[in-house]
Parts: sequence; structure tokens; C-alpha cells
Amino acid sequence: MTGTEVAPEGLRERKRRETRRRIADVGMQLFLTNGFDATTLDMIAAAADVSRRTFFSYFDSKDGVLETWETGLEDALRAAVSEQPPLPAPLAVTRQALARLATRYETDEALAIDRLMRSTDTLLARKKANYERQEQIIVDGLAERWPSPDRRHALRLVAMVGVGTLRLAIEAWSAEEHRGPLSDYLSEAFETVQSEMTP
Repeated sequence: MTGTEVAPEGLRERKRRETRRRIADVGMQLFLTNGFDATTLDMIAAAADVSRRTFFSYFDSKDGVLETWETGLEDALRAAVSEQPPLPAPLAVTRQALARLATRYETDEALAIDRLMRSTDTLLARKKANYERQEQIIVDGLAERWPSPDRRHALRLVAMVGVGTLRLAIEAWSAEEHRGPLSDYLSEAFETVQSEMTP
């Protein structure tokens, strides 16, 4: 097997992955139906047809179910940044990466999860922390293209501006009841940012 080949997934690994995915999907549906606080770990285990012990083989707590969805979004952002073609400036890379990510916010499931994350102060704080992690992912991706340590502070600023622009675009899109694609709101928000930065 060469260094570029990937070993085939064994039956045991595939079953573990499928079980983890099933528990996460069932748990998220219960969160969306009952609310996060009202959904217990035992309820998730029962609905996923696994024992409490099996649940703990995959997740430390019910928070881990949320982390599965969050990790998927973060992985998509990481890929969106790294796969951008050569562009002249960090803000251009950030803008294009976030535009690619925008479609992930437009599904019915994503909209329901967004409402869930705004439903309690605890989840809202978690949502804000997610944005901070997105900023770090962008910084890391930009630093691979512009590796000079002297630029690290500037790249962090670009990432903060980018994620802040995404947040404002999502808020405007939500306020208008998701009329039209989020990418249009994001594009308009970036145009506003760039016009304010130009003398």
C-alpha cells in the first residue's frame, strides 16, 4: 500500500461510526422536539435503542451530541478555507470560504438547530463560542498561505471581521424570514465592510 492509499474501513469501525451517527441524529431530533434541557441522556439512549453504558462509549454527555453537529460545520469551514484558489488577499479568501459555507445554514435542519441554539442562555453562549472557534479555524487556514509571524495579528483581525460579517448577515437574513439565499446577504454585508474600509 502506498503512502497515498487509505486502508479500507473494517466492519467493526463502520458499525461504530454508524452507531455514533445514529445516537447523534436521534439526540439532535429530541433536542429539536423537546428542547435541550428537557431531553435527558436516558431519553436519547432509549430512542437510539442503545444502553446507557453504550451511550457513554461514544459520548461523555449529551453535550457531545451537539458537538457532533458543531464539528461537522467546523470541518466544512476548514475545507472551504484550505481549498480556495490563490487569491490576492486574506479577506478575499475569507469571503469566498464563508460564501461556500453559507449553504450549510440554509437547510431546514440548520434553521431548526439555529433556533435551538438561541433558545437558552447556555446554548446562546455556546453559539458565540462556536463563532470564536470559526475565527481560529480561519486564522489557521490563512496562516498556511501567509506564514509570516509578523502577519498573525493582521490575519486574526481579518478572521474576526469575516466571522462578524457572517453573523450580521445571518441576523439580517433571519430578520427577513430567510427571504432569498444567505449568500446574497453575506455578499451585501462584505460589500458594506469593504466600502467602509475604503477612503
